[in-house]
Amino acid sequence: MNIYGFQARGRLKLPLYLASIAAGFPSPADDFLDKKLDLNEHLIRHPAATFFVRVQGNSMIQAGIHSGDVLIVDRSLEPADRKIVVAVVNGELTVKRLRRKKDRTVLTAENPEYQDIEVTPEMDFDIWGVVIHVIHSV
Repeated sequence: MNIYGFQARGRLKLPLYLASIAAGFPSPADDFLDKKLDLNEHLIRHPAATFFVRVQGNSMIQAGIHSGDVLIVDRSLEPADRKIVVAVVNGELTVKRLRRKKDRTVLTAENPEYQDIEVTPEMDFDIWGVVIHVIHSV
């Protein structure tokens, strides 16, 4: 994984069309521009605690996270059960869904070809942050 810090470079407000777009059958377009949208304001809630990381691998493909995607990760959020987190396991970075079951912590893949990682006391384990958005090119 490649890790990038968040660096605010001022506001960049881009046009936001308030009309919804049909993902099914086409509908008449509304060429009505009403507001500006700053992606930093929309995607980054805690700038000092946010970083970006590029994904390598397909273990989270059923969660919509593909190899080459960029994750926006917030370190200030509580890594609760079922959240997707970036963690370090024995010195290796990984992105997985966090499962906390009674006294067990398990990192689960969202791809049946990958095994879950059960965290044991012998492991060097730390959660770096909670994934809040995925940037996926089409």
